[in-house]
Amino acid sequence: MAPRLTAGLREARVGAEFNRTVFLVDDDEPVRDSLRTLLESYSMAVEDYSSCPEFLENFRTEEGGCLVLDLHLPVMSGLEFMEIHGGSLDDMPVILITGRGDPATKARALEAGVLAFIEKPFEDESLVDLIRTALCRPTRH
Repeated sequence: MAPRLTAGLREARVGAEFNRTVFLVDDDEPVRDSLRTLLESYSMAVEDYSSCPEFLENFRTEEGGCLVLDLHLPVMSGLEFMEIHGGSLDDMPVILITGRGDPATKARALEAGVLAFIEKPFEDESLVDLIRTALCRPTRH
């Protein structure tokens, strides 16, 4: 998935205004790089990881922000992560993305506390709008 970068000014204040980071967890390096480029083009601060254990090793709950999490990951899937660790994210909104979703998995993900469950391919603007919504949510930070 290559991001569609258009000419003109992006809303530079999006990331800085909320002073929150978008944490991106996806094992597919080209997808991860593409999403990072897209989000940074909107001046969002991004930290990316290739696995849930790598994210857990580096994440500090006081950082706040939004987690964009792939469903199908090695070691621990995005859904397993949410079912085990979702409650320890201190109300951080989570957007679960997948290339292979089904209604039962979506229901489990929503029950585990994800804000949104979206399937690839998706429109860049749809993801950016979801992240903006997530970053605007009040948190305990």
